[in-house]
Amino acid sequence: MTIEIGIDSFAATIPDPDTGRTVSATERMKALLAEVETADRVGLDVFGIGEHHRSEFLDSAPAVILAAAAALTKRIRLTSAVTVLSAADPVRVFQDFATIDLISAGRAEIVVGRGSFGEAYPLFGFAMQDYDALFAEKLDLLLKLRDDVEVTWRGRFRHPLSGQGVFPRPHQEKIPIWLGVGGTPQSFARAGKLGLPLMVAIIGGSFDRFRPLVDLYREEGRRAGYAPEALKVGVHAMGFVGDTDLAARNAFFPGWAHMFTEIGRERGWSRATRAQFDAMCGPGGAFLIGSPETVRDKILAANEALGGLSRITFQMSSAMLETQAMQRSIELLGTEVAPEVKAALGQAIEHDLAD
Repeated sequence: MTIEIGIDSFAATIPDPDTGRTVSATERMKALLAEVETADRVGLDVFGIGEHHRSEFLDSAPAVILAAAAALTKRIRLTSAVTVLSAADPVRVFQDFATIDLISAGRAEIVVGRGSFGEAYPLFGFAMQDYDALFAEKLDLLLKLRDDVEVTWRGRFRHPLSGQGVFPRPHQEKIPIWLGVGGTPQSFARAGKLGLPLMVAIIGGSFDRFRPLVDLYREEGRRAGYAPEALKVGVHAMGFVGDTDLAARNAFFPGWAHMFTEIGRERGWSRATRAQFDAMCGPGGAFLIGSPETVRDKILAANEALGGLSRITFQMSSAMLETQAMQRSIELLGTEVAPEVKAALGQAIEHDLAD
């Protein structure tokens, strides 16, 4: 089994800490699409666009960005990261991604989740207290829409469907739908019971502390009758590649510190510090930030800690202040890190079979 390696972006717009200047939204979007083109050119497997409804992110309409990326690329898979399904209409989500799938000739995927921010709920007229009930109901409908052209369905939060056809249909027989989770055991269990691939957001701590939750997912999937190969596990983590460990850390830290200090202020966290950041970049931390060799070794360690990964995606948006460094990071990830990781995992598999 090989691992897919890619990038997730939130299309962040962060002011330069030295000048206070923030690039225009138009400039940032142009740079983002250039990042997707580079990722495609250097052979990365997947590029994801998040969904937020905040001033510091430009990804409130990820399907539009992914459609633009589909027209500019040839082979890379294109996914949401994540679609806030609780606050969306599953019919429209399906139609949007079926359209992306047609534009890209079968490269679209969806990662659905409840979202780590709450802005979408009042914006679209939903109550936060229905956070999980909304998600469960809408996921049920989205899966039915994927499986059947004409759907009869009834729920609490949406007008029922009585056999209407939902079009267009995608290029793929079935668009892959992953379930994005944080640290809630119930979410891991739900993904297993449904047999959906799992995308775990790990933005702090260590990879190995998520092993019990990943094991729960696999056990629930086994009990539900799904084959082990159907129970894919992916990880979304802070990641950035530089020519040296120090270069990578210096490029990523300013934007990361700004973002997490601002978000932390809202949530009562202490100010983000360089010491915290460096610890997370160290051998025991969950940041995939450093030289190609360092990042390669940390990916392999994460793969082992979680019992085998199908996908790992780098959240690089925090480094958008360094446009050239971003492009260099994507090139290093695609041309040096990814081939070495895949070769190492291939050698390990062959050795195990030989034994």
